[in-house]
Amino acid sequence: MTTTDDTWQGAILDSYAVLEYLEDGPGAPAVETMLEKSTATRPVLISWVNLGEVLYVVRRRRGADSADLVLAALDQLPLDTVDAGRALTLVAARLKNRYPISYADAFCAALSKLTGLPAVTGDPEFRVLAHEIDVVWL
Repeated sequence: MTTTDDTWQGAILDSYAVLEYLEDGPGAPAVETMLEKSTATRPVLISWVNLGEVLYVVRRRRGADSADLVLAALDQLPLDTVDAGRALTLVAARLKNRYPISYADAFCAALSKLTGLPAVTGDPEFRVLAHEIDVVWL
């Protein structure tokens, strides 16, 4: 699956993908293309758990002011945040129990599983999930 494919229906961003975008890493152009193509019917989503992971990483690396600026910048993007409600949390817990992945990664994978949209990441932890969800690798 590519971001220029006419069948592209949207994506779920992992914190890895957002950090690539923010730090202008090698995966940034692909994430930028996804955000540019985002519409109500082709959304780019992130769970609040994964967004929280982005913010704590930025805060740890660059301080609280940078984390606040990042949140303000992300609020301006066509990136829809999804609450960690009951259904998402239960699927994430099952995935975390079944696979050696971080709890935050379990939320990204669970959101992918529930929506049918691919998870976008470069995190090697997602390799064990390849038969559970579609993954777009950065």
